[in-house]
Amino acid sequence: QVQLVESGGGLVQAGGSLTLSCAASGRTFSNYAMGWFRQAPGKEREFVAAISSSGKFRKYADSVKGRFTISRDNAKITVYLQMNSLKPEDTAVYYCATNSSPYVTSAAATYNYWGQGTQVTVSS
Repeated sequence: QVQLVESGGGLVQAGGSLTLSCAASGRTFSNYAMGWFRQAPGKEREFVAAISSSGKFRKYADSVKGRFTISRDNAKITVYLQMNSLKPEDTAVYYCATNSSPYVTSAAATYNYWGQGTQVTVSS
């Protein structure tokens, strides 16, 4: 059974940084692309960032480009989201997910396993 466990969320002031981690188990991690999504209260879940199975290709939402960095360590079976210059509008529950293919995509429907989420709150 595939399990994804996020960690690293918390409360931070605007302009601060956080690094989220997502530990995976139950499938050959290095074969699949990984993604981060987020959902703010009263809003739909939205794409944040994705990384290909090899780590060579990345894709970001325009709202986080230049501030967030996605990376992965296939040996540690973990994907990371480094978040810098955080803004109050980044406040959300952040979810990691594993894709059904090795390729980068922002389409949520192509991600077949999801973590339980970790809360990120950015105060102004």
